[in-house]
Amino acid sequence: MAKLVVRSLAISLDGFSAAPHQSFEAPFGKDGLRLMNWAFATKFFHDMTGQIGGEENLDHEFMVKAEENVGASIMGRHMFGPPPNVLDKAAWKGWWGENPPYHHPVFVLTHQKKEPLQMKGGTSFTFVNEGIEAALEQAFEAAKGQDVRLAGGAATVRQYLKAGLIDELHLVQVPLLLGQGERIFEGLGGVEQLYECVEFTPSKAVSHLRLVKRS
Repeated sequence: MAKLVVRSLAISLDGFSAAPHQSFEAPFGKDGLRLMNWAFATKFFHDMTGQIGGEENLDHEFMVKAEENVGASIMGRHMFGPPPNVLDKAAWKGWWGENPPYHHPVFVLTHQKKEPLQMKGGTSFTFVNEGIEAALEQAFEAAKGQDVRLAGGAATVRQYLKAGLIDELHLVQVPLLLGQGERIFEGLGGVEQLYECVEFTPSKAVSHLRLVKRS
């Protein structure tokens, strides 16, 4: 059965998955890119960005696995790109350039009205104004029996967690402190009754944790 999954979501030791002060120059917030250094070192990331090299290590294997059986994605507007008033609204195509790394349909939660975007490499962006369940319904239909990946950001993951709609989470705990930002588990009392950690796998750089929804 198709699932809604979160994969390769990095969190700091103090639980933050995004740093404050996101901007066009700092998509992950001020100093937030430190959360992703483990991923930048992998062969998976090098291949995805057209670079040579990269490490074929445990982190690489987890990133490869994260792409398996995913037919569509959901993300929040801040994950898609900066606020449209930062750029020409007509040219607003997000952070991702002409060939985004998804290569399947992506559904963006937003209050902004915008026509769908068809990008290179098979990625399309559809902008959903009707809420998280409407986006999920459309994504499952587009995935055609495969899983739907919840790409982020933190506030979007938190909404789906609060609604109990996420089936599985792969979190990557990074050994650093951010001190401030956004936490995916903020204000979610009772979530510990819905999910349990079934896997804990440390690499040389981070720890990989898999949480599944209790049956």
